[in-house]
Amino acid sequence: MERTMLGRFGVCCTLLAVALQVCLASVEVTVTPKLEVIKGEAAKMPCSYKISKPTSNVVVQWFIEVAGARKQIAYKSSQDFGVDAGTPLTERLTMGEDLSLSISPVMVEDERSFFCQVTAGPLGTSEAKTHIKVFFAPEKPMITDNNQAITVSHDTTSSSEVGKCTSRNAYPQPRIIWFKDDNPLPDEKSQYEKTYMIPSLVKEASGLYTITSTLYMQPVKADAKSVFHCTVEYLMPENKTLHENSDKFNLSLLYSTENVYFKVKNQGPIKEGDDVEMVCETDGNPQPEFEFTKEDLLLSGQKGTLHMKSVTRKDNGTYTCEAQDFDALGGVELTKTLRLSVHYIDPVEVTPEGPLIVSKGDAVELQCKTKSSVAHTLHWEKDSKMFLNRGALTIQEVTLAQAGVYICVGAVPSVPGLRKQANVTLNVRGVPEIDASGDGLVDKVGEMVTLNCSALGYPSPQFIWNPSGKQSVTVVGNRVISTVTLEATAAVLANGVMCEAYNKLGKNSRNFKVSIQPGPTNVPESNDANRAEKQQGGSSAVVIAVVVCVLLLLILVALLFFLSKKGKLSCGKKDKKDVASEEVKGGMVVVEMKSSEKGNEEAGLLNKPHA
Repeated sequence: MERTMLGRFGVCCTLLAVALQVCLASVEVTVTPKLEVIKGEAAKMPCSYKISKPTSNVVVQWFIEVAGARKQIAYKSSQDFGVDAGTPLTERLTMGEDLSLSISPVMVEDERSFFCQVTAGPLGTSEAKTHIKVFFAPEKPMITDNNQAITVSHDTTSSSEVGKCTSRNAYPQPRIIWFKDDNPLPDEKSQYEKTYMIPSLVKEASGLYTITSTLYMQPVKADAKSVFHCTVEYLMPENKTLHENSDKFNLSLLYSTENVYFKVKNQGPIKEGDDVEMVCETDGNPQPEFEFTKEDLLLSGQKGTLHMKSVTRKDNGTYTCEAQDFDALGGVELTKTLRLSVHYIDPVEVTPEGPLIVSKGDAVELQCKTKSSVAHTLHWEKDSKMFLNRGALTIQEVTLAQAGVYICVGAVPSVPGLRKQANVTLNVRGVPEIDASGDGLVDKVGEMVTLNCSALGYPSPQFIWNPSGKQSVTVVGNRVISTVTLEATAAVLANGVMCEAYNKLGKNSRNFKVSIQPGPTNVPESNDANRAEKQQGGSSAVVIAVVVCVLLLLILVALLFFLSKKGKLSCGKKDKKDVASEEVKGGMVVVEMKSSEKGNEEAGLLNKPHA
């Protein structure tokens, strides 16, 4: 009994061990679950596996599903590997040594699931799935059928086609969005709405999509200024949503006139001589014909514009513009008027009229006046300068210098550029007056010198130069200038040159000096000054040195004298020197030394007893 039980237990253990071994045997396959690819590019699908224990009996197969059934497209075993013939991918498919499957180029129909299956004999079979997602960007959307004119109608039951937006060759299916003034229009497909779109989709032989959207609207007048466009929205890898815009366009709307506008285009006040342009227009489209009149007089205008050349005060008045719009609704006022004001100023009148001839010292009175459409001013100018801000000019005692041309200017300040003027010439009789003018300068005798003699007077003065030379005369305002060029002789340098100005009333003269202009002053250069300073400094140093030497010599003599008196100085066999006298010569101390007997010198200076 015990033996039977042991036998049964052994069999159970054996079966359990076999079952455990079978359960532990496994195959694990790894792939990329999702692969995103642009149409026309290449796609590589890796596949790898793990088994619970080594075996040489491994077969790798790639499958796709066709008509609900799996179809092998590539394989690899211990004896062989390759791509199956007769599949939709045969010509574009390769299998690598690493079991990866490559497709090039990728087509739209390649968007499907691919299965990598690994069979390891008794260890079992396992598989994993890769799904390829294909993308392709569409072409820029194009707008068509948008050139037709649309009549703005008060009928709210019907809409008009605005245009079609078409975008070709996209994958996956894109969508079209319409915009008005950069604001998206609601994606409405109900034809009962005032604005709606009708989409259409075509799948091309390539598998790509062409999408079209037709926009319908019930436009109003304000839509004439609106800008429309469409956008295609499409997907790309990494979950990106991109957009491509069409060109923008405006609607061509037809609508009747509700208001007429009539205006003058000129800026600012209008004055005589200006060109004037009047414009008449409506808020309808297209613009109708227009008729221009002035006080029932028909005028010639073109395309709503009335041109008037060089207007005068006669063009003042009321102008009328009438729009010939026969489609306008009843009650619309089609006529507009405006008032044209042309400003003017009459020619300026000066009294008394010129030219005037008065004598020096007389009183002169001038008056000027004018008329204008609005307030004006008067002022007097002489020599391009305003000197009197009123119309009456009075000179109590006129001088020769006050002769000349006087201009009276009339202007309208409120109308820029509107002015008139008149002038009068005032001649003042009198003996010529010569202005003080510069004398002449030359570098040397014999040079040519030019002198100017300027004189006032009426009748115009004439000139005599003494001595004479080459002469010329110019007139500047009421001044006559005579110019002479002559040689600066010794006599000219000594006596000068005489200018005489005369007319029938008398004469005046002036003597012009001619002299030689002085040459440059001889100023020592900086180097010379430095050199002088250095010489002066050197002389001072010499004097100081001499004084020091004399002082040292005096000190030495005094010391010798002191020693000799004390008997402490011995000179041996040399001559004895005594101080005889001192003199100061030429600022220097001169010391004279006298000789004495040799014995006395030795006795006095050395103070020694004889041997």
